[in-house]
Amino acid sequence: MIAPLSIPSPPIAWQGFDIDIFGLHWTIRTYALIILVGIIICTIWTSRRLTRRGGEPGVVIDFLIWAVVLGLVGARLYHVFTHPHDYFYPGANLWKVFAIWDGGNAIFGSLIGGAIGAFIASKQTGVRFLSFADALAPGILLAQAIGRLGNYVNHELYGLPTNLPWGLQIESTNAAYPTGLPSGTVFEPLFLYEIIWNVVGVIVLLALEKRLNWRWGKMFAGYLMWYGLGRSYLESIRIDPSEYSFLSIPFNVWAAFLAFVLGLVLFIVQSRRHPGLETSVYLPGREWKRSGDAVDSFDTDSDEDNVDDDASATSNSSESSEAKAEATSSAG
Repeated sequence: MIAPLSIPSPPIAWQGFDIDIFGLHWTIRTYALIILVGIIICTIWTSRRLTRRGGEPGVVIDFLIWAVVLGLVGARLYHVFTHPHDYFYPGANLWKVFAIWDGGNAIFGSLIGGAIGAFIASKQTGVRFLSFADALAPGILLAQAIGRLGNYVNHELYGLPTNLPWGLQIESTNAAYPTGLPSGTVFEPLFLYEIIWNVVGVIVLLALEKRLNWRWGKMFAGYLMWYGLGRSYLESIRIDPSEYSFLSIPFNVWAAFLAFVLGLVLFIVQSRRHPGLETSVYLPGREWKRSGDAVDSFDTDSDEDNVDDDASATSNSSESSEAKAEATSSAG
């Protein structure tokens, strides 16, 4: 019997809708729209944070292009790599490997691909990689929380069977439904757990940043530690973990551990290297100057103009002296 407070999964029809434009038929996936909303909110917030710290307005777009494209590629490749039997089997449609709109995008792959993209953009714009990452940290955590709503719509990202009153209802025809379990079994709503964990993380990180002035990559390190810690637990009770494991621990749990350790190491190293305030988000010599920081050339006299003015003043002074001398001579 299903608990009265259990969470029903949305109707399958919510997963997408069809539209016809100029005679072309398109299927719009709700999952993709939710991800897009998260990206937009993250971009706007990151841009404002970076601009307040001295970054050029709009520079975040350079990061967005690289990070989003490589992040999506990394997310899909990581998922396919950790779930190969879902895509490679006799008679499989290999085009499904690229069907990111159907779900199956690993966050750790997205972080790796996005980090590579941000590093490339950093070299192009002159903005420090870790300064951008600090500005990004709360926004990406919020975007990840928003993205989990897409998992809910797609009937994915749920955990082990549970007797808790807020268990998630999953149809027995779901591809990831465990064999042997009776219909009506409810599961741990991992998508909800992660939403709550991420939103709380945003609040905690912002409070620590304000109190301790986390810069030089420390805010991003805090994000890695917070997300890695929470994700390590969620992955350990997930019903469809990665197909690979080491020491009986799923691959994704190891990835979460690694994220936490990287964050811890980054925080310690940057705390020792940069105990003071961050003076600029730009690399030395790559600083962006506001239009009012420097006077335009047409507002100042050139060296040649100054020389001409000096010569003219000298000539006028000489002519004045000669006139006075002549006047004195005539008076005498």
